Amino acid sequence: MDCQRRRPGKVMDLFDSYPRYREEALFYRRFKHADILPLIDLHASKGIWQVSTAGLSFEGREIKLLRAGRGTVKVLLWSQMHGNEPTATMALFDIFNFLEATGDEFDSLRESVLNDMTLYVVPMLNPDGAERFQRATAQMIDMNRDALALQTPEARILKGLVETLKPDFGFNLHDQDPRYTAGRSPKLATMSFLATSYDYELSVNATRMRSMQLIAYLNQVLQEFIPGQVGRFSDEHEPRAFGDNIQKWGTTLVLVESGGYKGDPERRFARKLNFVALLSAFEAISSGSYQTQTRNGYESIPFNSRCAYDLVIRGCTVRQGEQEYRVDIGINREEVNSSDMDGGFSWHSTIEETGDLSTCYGIEEVDGSGLTFQAGQDATATEVPTAGDVATFLLTQDGKVRYSIENGVVSDPDTD
Repeated sequence: MDCQRRRPGKVMDLFDSYPRYREEALFYRRFKHADILPLIDLHASKGIWQVSTAGLSFEGREIKLLRAGRGTVKVLLWSQMHGNEPTATMALFDIFNFLEATGDEFDSLRESVLNDMTLYVVPMLNPDGAERFQRATAQMIDMNRDALALQTPEARILKGLVETLKPDFGFNLHDQDPRYTAGRSPKLATMSFLATSYDYELSVNATRMRSMQLIAYLNQVLQEFIPGQVGRFSDEHEPRAFGDNIQKWGTTLVLVESGGYKGDPERRFARKLNFVALLSAFEAISSGSYQTQTRNGYESIPFNSRCAYDLVIRGCTVRQGEQEYRVDIGINREEVNSSDMDGGFSWHSTIEETGDLSTCYGIEEVDGSGLTFQAGQDATATEVPTAGDVATFLLTQDGKVRYSIENGVVSDPDTD
């Protein structure tokens, strides 16, 4: 590989051209194994991708392996080892479309990637979990804690691929808590990375150093689109996890975590950033350009921080008996699986914390100064805002409703 080779095209061009390659059949996050099989068959017919069955899930669903390229550098990517983390799966199908296209400004990029590398891709490693939109497999085991015990067939499939292919690079593709911030800041960590550690001492050998260099490069790429919103996942060693072990086994492993972005519950923007980041990584591996990056560049990325709520009410007044005081109220919204609801889920919002939340941030914030908390009509409602309560209540001013919070959603009677 020529380390001086010029990067074909521009990262900004990939970002701007993304809609041309987006897989429109995957629009919402809660798709299932049966939804991607016809797409895989379609790609198999295009000639670039060779498709095989890597194995069967616990419930007998085929786990597909797609291969493309003819280069000596082997790259293995897998997504959705946690069934409720589908963002990168969607991005992989966007990338399949991109690599099959011809006759545009990215032909030289495709040529360099497919000539220098061989890509091995497993989209949806945990199809049984995806069927239920849950983290665990059908055995209720977290596959990412099964790299040693190998009690799930899905874990055995991934271990077998690593042992057989001996990939030079690996990309472990996940979704993370959408409320993570990049450091102690109000900026959400829309994308986070980790050069996984292979021991408790967090040692850095040549394999892990390459991960750090590649992540430092990807951070530079993404700062163009999400300045200050790239985080670093905790590097605490987890000896049962695949990322830590695959790094230990000799593959340069990059953990990619798709996070939150304000106003984007379907994570479509993170999906787009996955498309840009992964193609940029392929180009950097092909050209060797990532090798100019440093460990300091990696370590300058702030760690993920848990200091955000979906909604914070700032400084509202609470009356309790004959006394009154001011509090902040932190509220989070969670998806709850529900087969009888449109889309297969409903939103459930609860009060997480009350008191002084000055060290925390709200993705959405309401100034409660001069407003008084009034309990909602729910049977479980308490006189004062209490952690665990359903987030349904009123904020009043001079006896009139100023804001109504219904299941964590704020409405203003004067404007709604």
